Amino acid sequence: MPTTADTVTGDDAPPYDARMLPEPQDEVRVAAFRDLDTTTLYAILKLRGDVFVVEQKCAYADLDGRDAEPGTRHLWLSRAGEIAAYLRILDDGEVQRIGRVVVAPAARGSGLAGRLMDAALAEIGDRPSVLEAQAYLVGFYERYGYRQTGPEYLDDGIPHVPMRLAYGSDATSSVTDRRRPV
Repeated sequence: MPTTADTVTGDDAPPYDARMLPEPQDEVRVAAFRDLDTTTLYAILKLRGDVFVVEQKCAYADLDGRDAEPGTRHLWLSRAGEIAAYLRILDDGEVQRIGRVVVAPAARGSGLAGRLMDAALAEIGDRPSVLEAQAYLVGFYERYGYRQTGPEYLDDGIPHVPMRLAYGSDATSSVTDRRRPV
């Protein structure tokens, strides 16, 4: 039975309200290693290998044993059935360590790394956190309140900078305040 919209437009398009709904957004997923299904784990490891080993030409042992630690959390976004962005949070006792931040080449520039950082900082809460930023990304992490804690160094030929986000007199006190400017 045609709707009023069908009669007015002369086509079989869905009613106006249905056509105006926004596209579904990519959802940030969080899981411990034991909760990752094999298909997702494979896709995460493939993305990490494609970018860190092949694209960046760094032959290193990405599988360092830390993915499976009980306190490790894996965060990712999928798009069109593919892992588009990923990071992991390691529990290093007094600090949480963000690492393996990666965005698929086809998804770069779409804000996915920022969405993952927002989700990671919400996951970390008020605990201090550290990361080892590739030097060209220092400004990106500074928007979240991270500050350089040591000199630049080379890791597999790529310049990195140690960074820390802490609470106290020189740090921001809430996740919302640490988000990048809109």
